[in-house]
Amino acid sequence: MSIIFNHVNYIYDADTKHSSYALKDINLQINKGEFIGIIGHTGSGKSTLTQLMNALLKPTDGEVYFEGVDINSNGYNKKELRSRVGLVFQYPEHQLFEADVFSDVCYGPKNLGLSKKEAELRAFEALRLVGMDNEYYYQSPFDLSGGQKRRVAIAGVLAMKPEVLILDEPTAGLDPKGRDEILDQITRLKKETGITIILVSHSMEDVAKYVDRLIVMNQGQIMYDDTPREVFKHAESLQESGLALPRVTYIMHELKKLGVPVDTKAITVEEAAMEIASLLRK
Repeated sequence: MSIIFNHVNYIYDADTKHSSYALKDINLQINKGEFIGIIGHTGSGKSTLTQLMNALLKPTDGEVYFEGVDINSNGYNKKELRSRVGLVFQYPEHQLFEADVFSDVCYGPKNLGLSKKEAELRAFEALRLVGMDNEYYYQSPFDLSGGQKRRVAIAGVLAMKPEVLILDEPTAGLDPKGRDEILDQITRLKKETGITIILVSHSMEDVAKYVDRLIVMNQGQIMYDDTPREVFKHAESLQESGLALPRVTYIMHELKKLGVPVDTKAITVEEAAMEIASLLRK
């Protein structure tokens, strides 16, 4: 399974004097089982890129392939595609509308034509995967906290058993505890199911800690595509494009300036803690 972008352009207001590129000449391959982060400042093309992956948007030029087939070709089954490439939007309330949590998660499988029993079995499994306590199953989703709404929205997509899960800013608006809970749960989900996960974020801390591959978007183009550690070596150009390194990396550099012989390559709090602990033991 792979998603391939072949010289993809997306132009807002094409064929008008107000036209502008949202994406320009994107060439990209996403492989099965990857945990990918997509990061960039507002307007860099992150959300446009992900919405092209399940044909919510159509390229102005170029092709997007899923399993070797152009998803915008005539007759392509986009309903099936969206069950296999699931997208959770930034604001979960946009995807919640049923009277209770369980009914909401059942909606997707039922819409695929599954029986009531099969839809309910999938809903139970999806809610388990996102760590949702059963005491909330029959509450209104609109009475839940922000973090709980995110879990329900993710469960609603998981119930359709996608092969790719795209999460657009899943921690936006959450406090640090809620953010860590959601991202830890996504990591457990990845380990348990092997699903391909694409995490769209503006937080360098999040991508540094969780993803294996990082795609940096800037002005509609791919600026970097590598491991987080390799990407963060380009500190100056990242900052010029409006992005910052993880805060812990700055702290390690400041310690170095103060004469503390730390390794400044740490990109997560855990790595920094291990480095400082190692110095203290010496």
